[in-house]
This record gives sequence, C-alpha cells and structure tokens, in this order.
Amino acid sequence: MSNNSSRGNTSGRGGNDRKKPGRPTGSGSNSTRKPSGDKPGGFVKKTTGGSKPLQGRKPFVKKETPSAPKTASNPDELRLNKYISNSGMCSRRDADIYIQSGNVKVNGQVITEMGHRVKLTDKVEFDGTTIMPEKKEYLLLNKPKNFSTSGDEDRDMRNVMELVRNATKAKLQPIGRMDKNTTGLLIFTNDSDMLRKFSLPNQKSFKIYQVSLDKNFKYDDMEKMSQGVTLDGHKLFIDEVSYIENESKNEIGIKLRTQNVRVVRAIFESFKYDVLRVDRVSYAGLTKKNLPRGNWRFLTEQEVINLKNV
Repeated sequence: MSNNSSRGNTSGRGGNDRKKPGRPTGSGSNSTRKPSGDKPGGFVKKTTGGSKPLQGRKPFVKKETPSAPKTASNPDELRLNKYISNSGMCSRRDADIYIQSGNVKVNGQVITEMGHRVKLTDKVEFDGTTIMPEKKEYLLLNKPKNFSTSGDEDRDMRNVMELVRNATKAKLQPIGRMDKNTTGLLIFTNDSDMLRKFSLPNQKSFKIYQVSLDKNFKYDDMEKMSQGVTLDGHKLFIDEVSYIENESKNEIGIKLRTQNVRVVRAIFESFKYDVLRVDRVSYAGLTKKNLPRGNWRFLTEQEVINLKNV
C-alpha cells in the first residue's frame, strides 16, 4: 500500500478479481464535551420574609385516570398493509393508499380501516387479485460485464436477472442501477421496504469502488478530491480516496455513500480523467469474499439485520 493516501489506506482485492480497496482507516475525533456551567440544584425558590407555611392543608395529589387494558397482539396475525407488502405488490405506504381507496377485500369484505389485522388463512384481494404473502429473500451477486439492470438495449447487453433466474421463485428486483461496464456487488430482494430504503438519495451506508483510470492519478488531485466535489451545484463529500496497494497509480479506491455509479464516474471526469472500469467491491459492509465474478449467494440472517439497521 502506498503511503500517498489522502484519507486512508485501501487494501487490494483477492482471488481472480482485480485488487480491491480494503477497509480504510478513518480519523478519530478529538472533540471534547464542555462541562455545564449550571450548579446542582439549579433553581431555588425564595420565600418572602415573615411568611409562615400554611398549616393543616393537605397536599394536592393528581388522580390518575386508569388506562384501558392493552390487548396482546396475536403472533398469527399481521397488519393488512404489511400483508400486502409481503406479497410483493407494493410498499406498506402505498398499500395504505389502496386500503383507504377501498381496493382491498378481506374474506369478501371491503376494508378501509387503517391498522386492520389479518390472519395468514384469510383470503385477501388486492385490486381484484387474490394475493398471498411471500417470504422475503435477499441475494448478493458479483456482477460481471455486459449485464445491465436496465434490460437488453443492444445485442451486447443482457439483463442481470438472467444470472439469478434459478435462485428462487420469489420476484426479486435489483437495488439500484448498474450499467453493462460496471462490475461488482449488486443486491436483489423482494422486500419493498428495503428496495425503497436503499433507493433514497440520502444514504447512510458506505460503498467502496475500485476505479481504473486512463492515466496515473495525481496526488494533488487526490488531495482536492478528498475535500469534496461539486457536481451540478451539489457538494458531494468523499469519505476516503487512495491508491491501491501493489497496483499502478491509475488504480484508485474511493469510499462514499452513493450507489449511483454515474456519480462515481462523474467525480473523476470532473478532474479530467477518463474512467475505464468501475468495480463495486463493498456495499454496506458486504464484500466479494468467496464470491467469484458472475456468482451469487443468499445473505445470512445477520447480514439482513445489519442492512435493516443501517
């Protein structure tokens, strides 16, 4: 690993893939918390001179109104909007709109009540179609070249769904977009809530990309890039950017929050570099370890929990 790194180190890639950025080390915080200037006891009420406390008066006690007993939720039941979401029809938020519009029936009866609970044995009709809840599936693919998330726009490009077609009967969708020239990690799921969460513009999870340039990356440009880049009037913050250990100076590791590969390309193009290749080597803590190019695997239960808690 070269010492010419602006924000941190990024290790190489193993296996048959190209070297990948590893986990850069972030800077620690030296901020300290100021002690409060207030003294214990804070506010003290003063009494006027000569006054005596009232004698014989009972202290006022506020009577509490007894609350209605809480009914325990039945584990065999779930909210109607979640039932619809689990069926892969739409998100829970959109399901609420369908319910309010009277487009949902339970056992033949139109339901417009928010929070209505149903059993798995109930017959639920969504916009005239009987639906069944679907098990949530989460799959990680190491995408090769010449496959795109947008379909077959030309003869040389095929859809990524071909690569996971036989994985499950669930209706999976990729999270985010990837063009045919971009490789690396791509998540598929039928969880509409997770699809929506990772499609929002303000992401909290980090992604690491290995970017191959047409020429060596100048250290001065790396320093400038680490301070942030303005694209189309919007300031984009770069968490870390560095050279890759045991690679030439045109192989760069960059860590940031966006999953939009076009933004990654635009960052380097704004510094007058042509981007030859982009490989996503880490996604919200997930890596390509033991996952060769073109292969997929299901996420573990703990990995799913981690994604939901990001």
